[in-house]
Amino acid sequence: MLLIPPTLLGVTLIVFAITRLVPGGPLERALMEAQQVNAQSGMSASQDAGQGMALSAEQLNQLKAYYGLDKPMLQSYVQWLWKVVRGDLGTSYRYNEPVWDVIRERFPVSLFYGLTTLIITYAVCIPLGVLKAIRHRTLVDNVTSILIFIGYAIPGYALGSLLLLYFSVRLDWFPMGGFVSMQYVEKDSIGKLADLVSHSVLPLTCYLVGSFALVTLLLKNHLMDNLAADYIRTAVAKGVSFRQSVTRHALRNSLIPIATTFGQNIVLLVSGSFLIESIFDIDGFGLLGLTSIMDRDYPVVMGVFLLASLLLLIGNIISDALVALVDPRIRFH
Repeated sequence: MLLIPPTLLGVTLIVFAITRLVPGGPLERALMEAQQVNAQSGMSASQDAGQGMALSAEQLNQLKAYYGLDKPMLQSYVQWLWKVVRGDLGTSYRYNEPVWDVIRERFPVSLFYGLTTLIITYAVCIPLGVLKAIRHRTLVDNVTSILIFIGYAIPGYALGSLLLLYFSVRLDWFPMGGFVSMQYVEKDSIGKLADLVSHSVLPLTCYLVGSFALVTLLLKNHLMDNLAADYIRTAVAKGVSFRQSVTRHALRNSLIPIATTFGQNIVLLVSGSFLIESIFDIDGFGLLGLTSIMDRDYPVVMGVFLLASLLLLIGNIISDALVALVDPRIRFH
């Protein structure tokens, strides 16, 4: 927990420096847009009697002050950091709204998909990993391995395009995209639930195919190693049933690597996949980060990186707590 503040300082300082050094920043984009407006209105730089360029020197200085480019980088970073400490993430260049409001509108969308994917993944993969370890090299193990590896080999965004083409365009079973429909507010509770489910089936399928293989095979391999260990043979020799030796002893030790990666999975799922969100037109947290980078909306970029980094650090603490809960050799004093 003591490492969280310096880590956040390091991450945000690096990202802040990159936003200052990368070409094509917000000031350049504003100059380009002003030149395009002049060109569309039939004006040229030589025809502008008062400026001689797209913007005057005074307007240019005002733009630098607006984008915070009129001060040295370290001074600007300290000012931004002081605002963050007071709960102000700045104002979005694109939306002209507070950054926190922009993130807050889109974060629940990715949170819904992330938590749903997380629950389904662990609820299915842990029993499946146990089954595959017990039934190793049987028909059940071979068939599920083939299906898991096929799903893992297909990128989520590629699968999303195929699902949309077949189930939405050809069969018209599911909507083309979006989180909910335009008539969502007008429906009753059952109608809202049905609308949400119909819009969520295809994106959740794309989220799940990538995470199934890692969790399932990780648990299976560690469980097989523990089942072949001496302490399991000793427990069975003393009269412990095979089922109890699996559920009470081997499974608990096999959950240690699962608990270690749990926090990182939270960050990846909550942050969302901008490719999947782009394909299904889901205005979530991941897509917001991508569009902010493309639009050079640096206040939103800083807010997204700050929140994602904070979630990663909190996820690591959660993983440590879960490891201590699962592993009997580790205790917090």
